[in-house]
Amino acid sequence: MSLDPVLVMKGQDPMPNTCPPASNGDSKASWEDSKDIHENTGATKKPKSPKPENAVTIAVSSRVLFRTEKEQIVFEQQGIEEYLRYQVEHENEPFAPGPAFPFVKALETVNTRLRELYPESEELFDIVLVTYNHAHVGVRLINTINYHNLFIERFCMTGGTSPIGYLKAWHTNLYLSADTEKVQEALAEGIAAATMFMSDKQIEVSETQLRVAFDGDAVLFSDESERIFKAHGLDKFFEHERENENTLLDHGPLKSFLELLGKLQKKFYAKGHRLDCPIRTYLVTARSAASSGIRALKTLRAWGLETDEALFLAGAPKGPMLEKIRPHIYFDDQMFHVEGAAEMGAIAAHVPYGIAQKYPHKKSTNTSK
Repeated sequence: MSLDPVLVMKGQDPMPNTCPPASNGDSKASWEDSKDIHENTGATKKPKSPKPENAVTIAVSSRVLFRTEKEQIVFEQQGIEEYLRYQVEHENEPFAPGPAFPFVKALETVNTRLRELYPESEELFDIVLVTYNHAHVGVRLINTINYHNLFIERFCMTGGTSPIGYLKAWHTNLYLSADTEKVQEALAEGIAAATMFMSDKQIEVSETQLRVAFDGDAVLFSDESERIFKAHGLDKFFEHERENENTLLDHGPLKSFLELLGKLQKKFYAKGHRLDCPIRTYLVTARSAASSGIRALKTLRAWGLETDEALFLAGAPKGPMLEKIRPHIYFDDQMFHVEGAAEMGAIAAHVPYGIAQKYPHKKSTNTSK
């Protein structure tokens, strides 16, 4: 069994949250401590999971949904048998929330609104917990899910093998993991995917509206324009974009996920909820509006897609804008921007796709996307 190290960005302080106290392996919080909570919530009948072929399936690894740093150290230093023994001994101690936790809670909020408007519809978010863990760890994961009152009925516990084949069988529309290699493997199979990191701080996010922000090139769009910039510089990039403003950009790895968000948004619009829609999307790009923004907007329009807001920053840092947006997740293909977002407390995920993975941007030259 192989467990990759937890990817940690700038510290491991517990993330602020409004949930009951939980454990990342260091505290005394236990399942028994929250018995009253579970007895009360257990009286509420949980909704039925939609069929995978009808749902927007979000696969989330246990290492980004929850905090598992201490357990990872046990595995790395003492081996698999001690790791499994430790998990069984601590199975009544729920894990603390990880970086994907607010995103998952927001998905559930959207589902609640959709069920109110469309009681019989199965066009809902369906969350699958994906983990390399052995099935012995399942009890602790189930206890944790119940402790935090999450609605996750589907588990995929692979015992150390790759989950990619299972993701395809689940009709997965987005995969979030701490393992960059597995994310790249999913992208290669045509599955939208991103790597999430633990940050040293996190700003508060909306509890009533899901906010998803996207970079443009190599995320929503292909890396075609980024390749021009890398090969020939900024001036040639601007020239290329002006000459090709009526030529559509090819799709990027997360275009399909934006399409699905737009489809669900239209269900709210159809019921008169455009202004208070519980889903809001953003394009946050370092492109210049005047020099290269028109091609991006024309491409989205031709695809029949839109974002609620579009920010063309002309090379300015993205972190301050993301701090204002407060997204539940922001997708970018460059670690430079992911780190900048994390420094401001925004939740960001890296999409390891395109030419930028070979030639990381420097701060002084990052103006093309």
